[in-house]
Amino acid sequence: METGHKSDLEEMKVLAGEADSGYDERETNPTHAWGSKWLLVRLLDVESRGILPTLPKERTDPQFYKVFFIWLSANCNILSFSAGTVGPLVFELGFRDSALVIFGFNVIGCLLPGYFSTFGPKTGMRQMVQARYTWGYHLAALPALLNAATMMGFMILNCILGGETLASVSDGSLSWNVGIVIIAIVSLFISFCGYRVLNWYERIAWLPILIIFIIALGIGGKHLSDAPPPAPATARQVLSFGSTIAGFVISWCALSSDFTNYMRFETPSWKVFVWSYAGLILPITLVQILGAAFAASLTSVDSWSAGYDAYSVGGLLHGILSPAKGFGSFLTVLLSLSVSANVAPTLYSFSLNFQVIFPPLHNLPRPVFSLIASAILIPLSIVGKTRFYLNLVNFLGIIGYWVGCFGATVLMEHLIMRKGRWERYDASIWDKPRQLPVGLAALVASAGSFSLIWAVMDQVWWVGPIAKTTGDIGFEVAFVLTALLYPPLRLLEIRLLSR
Repeated sequence: METGHKSDLEEMKVLAGEADSGYDERETNPTHAWGSKWLLVRLLDVESRGILPTLPKERTDPQFYKVFFIWLSANCNILSFSAGTVGPLVFELGFRDSALVIFGFNVIGCLLPGYFSTFGPKTGMRQMVQARYTWGYHLAALPALLNAATMMGFMILNCILGGETLASVSDGSLSWNVGIVIIAIVSLFISFCGYRVLNWYERIAWLPILIIFIIALGIGGKHLSDAPPPAPATARQVLSFGSTIAGFVISWCALSSDFTNYMRFETPSWKVFVWSYAGLILPITLVQILGAAFAASLTSVDSWSAGYDAYSVGGLLHGILSPAKGFGSFLTVLLSLSVSANVAPTLYSFSLNFQVIFPPLHNLPRPVFSLIASAILIPLSIVGKTRFYLNLVNFLGIIGYWVGCFGATVLMEHLIMRKGRWERYDASIWDKPRQLPVGLAALVASAGSFSLIWAVMDQVWWVGPIAKTTGDIGFEVAFVLTALLYPPLRLLEIRLLSR
């Protein structure tokens, strides 16, 4: 097994940050050399570092509460609002049932990304690099690829939503395409600059959006009502909507430690977890419930219905704020830009996944991949702009399956195989395939869970025999079954391959 059997003294040195890391940063981090040659990189204080783990002495950021604002701003936006509207508008649930599903599934769903945020200060590794200690050097490219596809999907949804909201304000004089490009460029700039600028922006981006949502509630609150749904909620409706909500929040666990690997090693893990959990659950739950409230009352206000029919969620928001005339239009523009607080950190992590999928590319500066990702993002957003709700529901329902498998394998590896001990992650072997696990246990456990997932899936293109009664419980099955399969398979992998 690659963890080895360090003496107690050596383990204490590692924990104190005094042990030799096993690699020379000047030799293995050429991105610093690249960055020093770029004038723009120097002027903007751009973070050029990619997936190279940070040494304990480099984890100098004492402000561990920054992670709260990253999650707060990333989720206090109109995408969270739109996810809440899915309950009444797609699954035909009443406001009360929608709110209960939102609250219940988020209380549980925020646990995993909150916990994985604690990995950054202790290991100094980005999330998909740390995944190599479960999935292996080569097979870690698989969850990294799935994660990249997931993040691209979220960015596309954000750009479409931001673009349509801008278009609703201009009453069609500004096309969705232009709005999409504006959102993408703003997000690219923030992501391009990296850790410092990203943290600064996320620290303040949530406040005006929160104020606007409060104003919207003040203007439109008198029209809110909990009209009874056509029929009592069924298990299929509740669990399928819950799957959508779970997919929204649980996907953050695949990039959680990307934003905490510069924080001090000595930072208590419970503090990182609490701030991360609070930063996730507060905005996601409150904004989604707000979206469900307005969606449940959509048909009671003509201007809301007309705006929704013309510009989807963006039009609904503009309709809610329209009584404020020009000021309402200004607020709608600010709401459209709120998605950049979600796209920017996602774009940041997307660039890191490139380097895990294609390891030789880790020699290139991280900002290069932000440019590449933006070049992919804009045309895909323009192509998919007319099918927002269909894409949203299908996308959020599906991603929960693979993320459930990924989260279970990483969690079981940490808690059971490594006994929750951080010193068992040897940073010096992060790029050494022959010393890392092979990853077959993670692959087989995940694949094995799909032997049952197919039967509990409830998607437009497939409804499993069990799901016809229960609704979509694919995420729950993926997580539980993978968690049960992984430990014995990992023990077998160690016995046969000795790592």
